[in-house]
Amino acid sequence: MAALSSYDPKSMAFLEVRNVTKLYQTDGAPVLALQNVSLELDTGDFVALAGRSGCGKSTLLNLCGAMDFPTSGEVAIGGQVTSRLPDAELTRLRRENVGFIFQSFQLLHTLTAVENVELPLLLSRRKNARRTALDRLRWVEMEQLADRLPHQLSGGEQQRVAIARALVHGPRLVVADEPTGNLDIATGEVVLDVLRRAVRGFGVAVLMATHSPESAAAADRIVRLSDGRVEHARVLLPT
Repeated sequence: MAALSSYDPKSMAFLEVRNVTKLYQTDGAPVLALQNVSLELDTGDFVALAGRSGCGKSTLLNLCGAMDFPTSGEVAIGGQVTSRLPDAELTRLRRENVGFIFQSFQLLHTLTAVENVELPLLLSRRKNARRTALDRLRWVEMEQLADRLPHQLSGGEQQRVAIARALVHGPRLVVADEPTGNLDIATGEVVLDVLRRAVRGFGVAVLMATHSPESAAAADRIVRLSDGRVEHARVLLPT
């Protein structure tokens, strides 16, 4: 993992969103996507961003994954304010500390399952990349399909491969954009269970956007957005 010298886990959360506002320009007119949003996630947290389409969930995920920057306010990952980092440091921060999971899986179709999972490690020049990739596939119960191409896998199997890829480099934060959106209810439950196990087993923080109340209920905390604002947040009690 990247050395985050400014991060003190005793005094700050790993992800801090501080009074963030995001404006886009559409046809020359400003569009307010987020307004004065604040949020904290620490390692071991599983937080769901809930709300209707267009409420700002994906925008907030992009900011939290350091894929975009706020118009005002700050996003800090491991104590580092993303908008202040040079490109090389920002790339390193994402590559070593953040994992991404997408609704459409985003697997490379010409690579096998194990090659997809291995790729982030090869790009980082990590040692034992194939062994580590197979270990992560085993963890999501996909090792037996390691040599299959994505088109030979079901949607749920592809998403489990994508989760293995998101976890393979040992991130501290995983951002997941509608990870069950393309899956049926039963398969979606399997994927949510894998995410819960990742939080417990690896101690990562998971921030998941979803419009599904059932998926949101799998998290430990729900933050509901409405028109770019935090409408309310609540902690879910264990059942």
